[in-house]
This record gives sequence, structure tokens and C-alpha cells, in this order.
Amino acid sequence: MPSHDRERHPDASPDDTHVRELVVRAGEGDEDAWRELVNAYARRVYGLLRSRSCDPARAEEITQSVFVTVARVLGKGQYQEQGRFDAWLFRVAMNRLRDDARARKRRSTHALGDAAVGLEAEQSAPTPETGGLHAALEGLAPADREVIELRHRADMSFKQIAEMLGQPLGTVLARHHRALRKLRTAMEATNTTGSTA
Repeated sequence: MPSHDRERHPDASPDDTHVRELVVRAGEGDEDAWRELVNAYARRVYGLLRSRSCDPARAEEITQSVFVTVARVLGKGQYQEQGRFDAWLFRVAMNRLRDDARARKRRSTHALGDAAVGLEAEQSAPTPETGGLHAALEGLAPADREVIELRHRADMSFKQIAEMLGQPLGTVLARHHRALRKLRTAMEATNTTGSTA
């Protein structure tokens, strides 16, 4: 049963009916409902942002900002259900990440240069395998990287991704398959280059 699944996997998303209940109750000021929503989705939002920003502090800051926005929207009764709550939540997160990136770019190109240096160091630190994966992901086109990260970092179903991106399910499946193939090819090329260097 779904409830047993949630007990075994505390980070698993609640089912749709329960989510709708939680959203209504959270909007009415129910702190327990709000806490359950945050517990169900915060780690997934953070994981998605972490994979895109590669900076734990920045991902944490944006995650908090996302949930402040969600609380404000729910509290004002402005949330209009159009599809699944988590698809809307991840759209909020991606929009906030893009806004943050634009603001940082405006503030200082030097800061972005320093962050890139730090990112390279962070990516090369773990192991050759994870370093190769990071490099291969960074080499993908943004649209390809997005579908990989939504599926594997944010743990979204293909149906949820399709709803979030406003694309047919078949298109999302094809994009994911194509992106995985590109990722595999890029990783093989990185490994070959690394082994001959």
C-alpha cells in the first residue's frame, strides 16, 4: 500500500490525493501539513538545484527561497492546481535558479569566473568516475542536461517531467533516451582521453 511505501521511504512523495489535502491545509495555516510538504519535497528540490548549481550553499539558499515562495503563494490562496503539485514546485525551483543566475551575472562576471574555478576543483576532487560524469553532464546541451537531471536528480517520473515542460510524454521519453546516449558517448570519450593522457 502507498502508506507503507511512505513509511519505508520517508523521502518518497505523498500520493496525489494526499498532496492536494496537504496543499489545502498548508494554505490554511496548518503547520503539520506544511512540515509534511517540506519533508516530502525539500530534498528533491535541493538535489535538483545542487546538480544544476554545483554549490551546496547556493542550492540550500535557493531551496529555502523556493519554499518561502510556495508558502506565500499557498498562504494567499494563489495556487491554482494545473496538473501535479510537484511539477509546479520544480518549475518554481528552476525559475528561481535562472533568476539567481541572471542576478549573479549582472552583479559580477568576476564572481562567476571564481565560481567556475571552484567548480572545476570540486568536480575533479572526488573520483575519476564522478569527475567524468560531471564533465560529461556539463558538455551536454542545456535541454539534454535538464531532462537527465529532472529524471535522475529530482527523481521525477517521465509523466511529471512532461507536465512540467509542457511536452508530450513521448517527446520526453525520446529526449531522455537521446540524452542518455549522448552522455554515455561523452563519458566513453572522456575515459578514453583520460586513459591515453
